[in-house]
Amino acid sequence: MNNVSAMTPHSARELFRSNKLIQPTAGIAKGYTQANLAILPKSMAFDFLLFAQRNPKPCPILDVTDVGCPEPKLMAPGADLRFDVPKYRIYKNGILTDEPTNIEKYWRDDLVAFLLGCSFTFESALLDTGIAIRHIDEQCNVPMYITNIECIPAGIFHGPTVVSMRPIPYGQVTRAVQVTSRFPAVHGAPIHIGDPAHIGIKAIDKPDFGDAVTIKPGEVPVFWACGCTPQAVAMTVKPELMITHAPGYMFICDVRDQSHAAL
Repeated sequence: MNNVSAMTPHSARELFRSNKLIQPTAGIAKGYTQANLAILPKSMAFDFLLFAQRNPKPCPILDVTDVGCPEPKLMAPGADLRFDVPKYRIYKNGILTDEPTNIEKYWRDDLVAFLLGCSFTFESALLDTGIAIRHIDEQCNVPMYITNIECIPAGIFHGPTVVSMRPIPYGQVTRAVQVTSRFPAVHGAPIHIGDPAHIGIKAIDKPDFGDAVTIKPGEVPVFWACGCTPQAVAMTVKPELMITHAPGYMFICDVRDQSHAAL
């Protein structure tokens, strides 16, 4: 399991399903699309679809399942979203109540699953350009923060945007923007560069999700919209039930990341 970057999505999902690999998925199955997960009852699904459509930076939609069906037919035919994520989160009335490694006991016939683009997808392109990814180098989870940037409301859903942060050497910031802007389906270009306080982040060393990483002299914190936004929304709106991935523990799709790149 040392060379997780060379895994196929299918082999990675098999290890997740059998609980043989439970870790953040950055760097696993390099070159394949990773996705955030949000699962809601059908009664709330249209409102969430509209919310995602109005907020494509934090919530770019890759796939939506049929009601009661856990198979993401566009992104990974034959996969099962009840088992194929390494760790989940269960929110009931806005309260985090469980972090299971499968959601079989929570699954219902009225649930609809959404796969949303994830910035882990464009990390391969950054690495190929010579830009290091600090959370991969430090073997930890990407730091994520709840900001003061409000999403556009839709139906019952509203709340703050979550961002992920990567320290980038000052001289490579422009290149990082250029590279990631080619991937609008997985958050695209950064939404903020520099001073964390400007977007409501009080302590860069205390992320709301994930792990703190080292910011070296000469590096700039760069912030991308993050698919953990639905979790901040869940804590704001307090729906009866929302099931998500645990932050940083993504669903790995069969689709190549380059398929989302703008030429």
